[in-house]
Amino acid sequence: MSWIQRLQDGLSKTRQSVQSSLRRLIGSELDPTVIEDVEESLLQADVGVRTVQRFLEEINSQTGPFQSATPLEVLKRLLLDILRKGETEPLEEIIRRGPQPFVFLTIGINGVGKTTTIAKLGHRFSQLGLKTLFVAGDTFRAAAIEQLDIWGTRTGVDVIKHKQGSDPAAVVFDGIVAAKARNVDVVLIDTAGRLHTKVNLMDELKKMKRIIEREMPGAPHETLLVLDGTLGQNAIAQARQFHESLGVTGLALTKLDGTARGGVVVAIVEELNLPIRLIGVGEKEEDLQDFNAAAFVDALLPQETPPD
Repeated sequence: MSWIQRLQDGLSKTRQSVQSSLRRLIGSELDPTVIEDVEESLLQADVGVRTVQRFLEEINSQTGPFQSATPLEVLKRLLLDILRKGETEPLEEIIRRGPQPFVFLTIGINGVGKTTTIAKLGHRFSQLGLKTLFVAGDTFRAAAIEQLDIWGTRTGVDVIKHKQGSDPAAVVFDGIVAAKARNVDVVLIDTAGRLHTKVNLMDELKKMKRIIEREMPGAPHETLLVLDGTLGQNAIAQARQFHESLGVTGLALTKLDGTARGGVVVAIVEELNLPIRLIGVGEKEEDLQDFNAAAFVDALLPQETPPD
């Protein structure tokens, strides 16, 4: 199965919900009840209030660039207009143009898939000939250290680690020193899950970031926030607070497979203006891919809205 097919399968629940309401809108002469149903389905998909309001304004207007389009065409063009602002060039191109070692600090709350995301990126970069180093900064969970160790063995990537319970800032220090000594191209730093509302936990992340900056001015070059796509509007609140505290430079959206709330990607780009580096729709290595606005919209929405 191709990546596009997996993405379409992953977003099928969202697509089916939106398609049902759009079908009712066709030929309804903008019946208020039907419009309310469309609005509700888009909000339930977590497309976001701003986007829904813009869509309804276009639908209710008899002028403008969408006046001769179907509601589905209006929605597709609107989503593309928003999501293209979240597209970026592939990470390996950013790495090759940037300083070496290029340092990723990966952050997020518990259970969003940070360690798995790092592992998949490490495999990808290694396959592209980039010498990569894992740093097991999640010293709170022994399982996280073990998981990264297993991935390191599988992909041929060295792992800098300490024992469970060690100071994560010390692990980060050793990782940066090792990366410079070994002429590494990419450093991928894992961190423990941090509740964005807990000041002491966020302060620990800030300490890790200060250590990185001290040992390598200008780093981390990418502060990658991993978000669980099934959390909807809660993911936006997390992103906003992590960004305010640490200066997020890119997002990875995971667990988009099987959710009826896949529109959250739209809301994140619209409200936070942060680039979407990666989206994930499964556990396999190939299930984490660069974000592509056109492919995402095609997977999120039906190709056409059939008549009643």
